[in-house]
Amino acid sequence: MQDELQEALKFIGKETPRKDAGDIVRGKANFIDDIKLSGMLHGRVLRSPYPHALIETIDVSRAEVLEGVKAVLTYENVPNWKGGLPPHVGVLDRKVRFVGDAVALIAAESEEIAEEALELIDVHYKALPAVYDTEEAMKEQAPQLYSEFPGNVFPLACPWMGPDSLQEVVIGDVEEGFAESDYVVEGTCAYDNIPNPLPIEPPGVIANWEGPEDLTVWSSTQSPYFLKVILHYAMGRINVRSIASHCGGSFGTKVAPWQLAFYAAALAKVARRPVRISYSKEEHFAAYTLRLGSRFSGKVGIKKDGTIMAVAGDWLINAGYCSDAAQGMVAVGCGEVQLMVRSPNWNIKPKLVCTNRNASKMVRGYGGQELEAAFIPVLTMALEKADIDPFDFFKQNYVKPGDGYYWRDGNWWVSRGINYEKAMQEGAKAFGWKEKWKGWLQPTSIDGNIRTGVGVGVHGNADVGEDVSEAYVRLDPDGTVLIYSCLSEHGTGQRSSVCKMVAETLKVPLERVSLAPPDSEVNPYEFGPVGSRGTYAIGAAIIRAAEDARQKLLALSAPYFNSTPEDLDTKDGFVFLKGEEDKKVSWKRGVGFDRTCLGYGRFEPDFSVPNFAMVFVEVAVDTETGKIEVKRVLTATDVGKIIDPQSLQNQLHGCLGSAGLDTAIYEESVLDTKTGRILNSNMIDFKWRTFLELPVFDSVTLETPVQTHRFQSVGVGEIMTSPAPPAVLMAVSNAIGKRFNRYPLTPDIVLEALGKCQKTEVRSRK
Repeated sequence: MQDELQEALKFIGKETPRKDAGDIVRGKANFIDDIKLSGMLHGRVLRSPYPHALIETIDVSRAEVLEGVKAVLTYENVPNWKGGLPPHVGVLDRKVRFVGDAVALIAAESEEIAEEALELIDVHYKALPAVYDTEEAMKEQAPQLYSEFPGNVFPLACPWMGPDSLQEVVIGDVEEGFAESDYVVEGTCAYDNIPNPLPIEPPGVIANWEGPEDLTVWSSTQSPYFLKVILHYAMGRINVRSIASHCGGSFGTKVAPWQLAFYAAALAKVARRPVRISYSKEEHFAAYTLRLGSRFSGKVGIKKDGTIMAVAGDWLINAGYCSDAAQGMVAVGCGEVQLMVRSPNWNIKPKLVCTNRNASKMVRGYGGQELEAAFIPVLTMALEKADIDPFDFFKQNYVKPGDGYYWRDGNWWVSRGINYEKAMQEGAKAFGWKEKWKGWLQPTSIDGNIRTGVGVGVHGNADVGEDVSEAYVRLDPDGTVLIYSCLSEHGTGQRSSVCKMVAETLKVPLERVSLAPPDSEVNPYEFGPVGSRGTYAIGAAIIRAAEDARQKLLALSAPYFNSTPEDLDTKDGFVFLKGEEDKKVSWKRGVGFDRTCLGYGRFEPDFSVPNFAMVFVEVAVDTETGKIEVKRVLTATDVGKIIDPQSLQNQLHGCLGSAGLDTAIYEESVLDTKTGRILNSNMIDFKWRTFLELPVFDSVTLETPVQTHRFQSVGVGEIMTSPAPPAVLMAVSNAIGKRFNRYPLTPDIVLEALGKCQKTEVRSRK
């Protein structure tokens, strides 16, 4: 049946040109820096040199009189807008809470004038003690960042995920579970090296007031309608029109840049002209958002047969100076750990802590990567005690059809997905896992100073069916099709993929299908392509809209044929009687030149179809220099049905960077805890993998139909980074016979473990 379906499909699963490919290569695609509005001003931000301080005085008089300056704002004269969860961050504040926090805003005729004006602002600060570590921040004597959050602990409730959002994993009786275990281990692991995903294009926003309560915002966001909703409520329920430009990469970090919108909108309101604020690369590094810091301390109880009897521990999360999505990431992380490990007894208690560093925000991996990267090394201590192969354990424990779990909304869901064991087995076979695995803390091979080791990680996410999507599909008399969806292009080719779905549904040439610009005034509600939801949630809404439009077309055409809609079919812009394709008429002739058919589709949240990704890695460690080289990476997954092979392959390769696999060996933001400054906030000192250093990369992708929409597909792109960091940690540990409990494994850390250098405190992972 699957082979017959594949044979019948013209576009799904086939390599086709992206809809925007021509515009991109010809330089016609509009990114945020390409948008020029008449009279547009340039905004800049004066930033704090202190990690924690009060502004005692601020004098902007010299900046205000500089020729070309049109607006100057401080905490004394900005609008009373607040963002964050719960709302706690204003446009500007008298208290600054990290190095890089906004102190004043300038709008000027040029960037050069704005920069000059910043130099003319005189600020006197009263420095306050700062805190960067979660455990230190919760102590009674620690400096307090906000009066409304005693002990520097944020509340965990996430109202937009539901009234009972998941705030912990508490199931069964852990003490009973530990008593029934054959082995109980305790440990701690920290994944708090605050890596920066750093998409190629820094974030940017343009704001323009069309009237006192009417704001238009252009931004490089992947979720323009969601940004509209945030600004609507945060800015006093004003009317917001949100338009997305091409987004030069996001990796989750540009879902909703509300703070930039605050800055640009506040300046535009005073100047009465449009204002653009685009971050420099240095600001993107040092003043924008990072991944959550994560630390797990707890214990695991296991039977000799690999059954996990109990998991208990504290999950400490470093949110930085503010939180706008961290509560949601905690909820999702608590759900995702249940997909990976099945146990009757749980007691994981998260604590979300604010500290004096950059804020943490949405990042690809969204909560699960943070928790599992810290939890899996503790879990594998139990596997070592029981002498269990980690691949066999993951295969045994990963969520199966019929298994249940609490998801982010706090509700109990039962998986109606597929069994991923076959994909795991095929991946292990292609990688050669059974041949390479020699046991815990045992190298695969030794060649002089070079030791090789292997590791494996697994991850999944039920957010493929998160949140609401709406769409319209319009059939025009000339045989063309227009999709109305507020879906922006953030680098993955998702807009092209939904066009393929519609072309396949309506049986029309792909070139006849187009997508309306991502503009909230034109399109219905769309949460955005996050959490791998583009294939299932967005795709389902658009497919339903296409099917609805098709039914209307056939109903309108039926009188022409003196038949019923059930007797008709459509192809290539023609309607015909089934079985008599030669008796066909164009859409125009069937329904009239003055009529269009508009179909509507809506997707409601469904957390019952979790996806899956497994990553195998092989590393080589030089025991003389401490250098780690990732020699080979293999990903294994099952997507139900491949929509676009090239897009999928690119997403699989994305497991390497963007705060993914490479956070295990060198991607990190080095925070100086004496000054509060990030020391490597530039493209030279922030260590990246170059193209010449790419490892051998293989993938095994199966296609087992899954119960989603007519193409039986599920997205996997967002989860590919998550299994990789703990897999690398495992591989390095096996290579040199030493366990590690922190990231990244830079050469000094490796040599320290080997007893070849003294412990260093150069970097901070607080």
